[in-house]
Formats: sequence, C-alpha cells, structure tokens
Amino acid sequence: MPETLPDLLTASGVLFDLDGVLTPTAEVHMSAWKTVFDDVFARWNIEPPYTDADYFDFVDGKKRYDGVASLLHSRNIEVPWGEIEDPPEAETVCGIGNRKNAAFAASLRSTGIAPFPGSLALIESLRAAGLPLGVVSSSKNAEEVLAAAGIRDFFTVVVDGVVAERDGLASKPAPDMFREGARALGVDPATSVAVEDATSGAASAAAAGFATVVGVDRGAGADALRAAGATCIVDDLAQLITEPTETA
Repeated sequence: MPETLPDLLTASGVLFDLDGVLTPTAEVHMSAWKTVFDDVFARWNIEPPYTDADYFDFVDGKKRYDGVASLLHSRNIEVPWGEIEDPPEAETVCGIGNRKNAAFAASLRSTGIAPFPGSLALIESLRAAGLPLGVVSSSKNAEEVLAAAGIRDFFTVVVDGVVAERDGLASKPAPDMFREGARALGVDPATSVAVEDATSGAASAAAAGFATVVGVDRGAGADALRAAGATCIVDDLAQLITEPTETA
C-alpha cells in the first residue's frame, strides 16, 4: 500500500533537520567522522573497527561531543571530556570532536555544497504558500552550511548546536531542540511537522509533541525511523509537494 503522506500546506509550520534532509552534508559529516575514528581506533587498538552503522547508531543527529562520547562508550572507552577550546590533537572528547569539525570544515570549503533538488523544490513551494519554516540541527556548522547552500533566507528560525550549547538544550533524542524550534517559530508542535533523517532526531521530534514526523530515509532505514517516532517515510522531499487548494 502506498505511503500516506501529510499535506504540509495544512500545517502551522515545518521544522527541518539540515544534514541529510536539506543538504547532502551528512555524507561530508560521515566521511569526516570515519577519517577521525579510523585513526583513533587504529592508534588505540579499539575493536571492532568503526563502521557506517556506528555513525547511524551513535553519532547521527547528536551534538558533536555527545556523538563522540556515545561512540566511545559503545566500545567501553572512557576519556576525559575536556573543554570546547581543546585543540584538535587533544585526546579528549572535545579534542576528538574538534578534530572532526576541522576535517568537515576543510571539505565543505574546498568542495562547497548544494541542497538536494527535491528539498529545494519543497521549501520553495512552502515559502510561496507563506508557511513558517525553521531548521533544527545539532550541527554547529548549520549557519555556514545554509549560507553555502544558498538557502538561509528560507528560514526564520535556526536552532543549531551553537544555540543548544548557549541555552543548555539537551542533545537529540531529548525533546529540547525541537521544542525550542517550535517555540521560536511560534507554532504548536501538535499542528506542525518535523522532518528528520536520523533516528535520534525522529525521537526528539516525537518527544517534543510533533504529531507528524516525516522520516527521510537516507540510510538509517525506514523501520528504524518508524521505531524512533517517524509517522511516515519518504526518500525524497519532492514527494511532499502538494498544490494549494483553490477556493471559489
């Protein structure tokens, strides 16, 4: 049976995750994490080796340092948390996270980024309809990515890793970030839509009270997204485009 998809034009507002939902930066993040963790695992003789499944299970959707701690904890490895100012070579949670961010930033600046065509078509359609739009991203690079992709002006609200750290918002899958996104956008989660590609993000939106959580399957898996709280699944946001209903 075909998936029943929501009519976003009837929502109070729509809040999007960024990496993997609006832009293919998830692939850049995955590559940067793999580079860093492959090196850490090799030098510390950690087994089993780091895999893409580790990214989806322990890192995807979480704030940077929480992802590092979660992944290392999965291998029973504990290191000092450190400070956010730690240099990339520091063997701390923050140092490893900063190492990854340096690799991500270098890749982004050298290759640039463009939004997914279907995602761009959807936000153009929603903006034309006057729908309030926001971004809820655990990444501290969200503003840079949105600007590089040329889509920052579509969104009146951006709740990202910088905001989360400043305001003490817990990392996804806690509801804090999506709850704050709805508050900042001035919409009720119960009548709004969240769009996520990470299981931690889908769980966050569901816990924040979003009755409609669209899961975008970019690799996490439809079953995993549903189990986390997604109410429907797509693989391209163009599937969510609907034409406005004309009135007599």
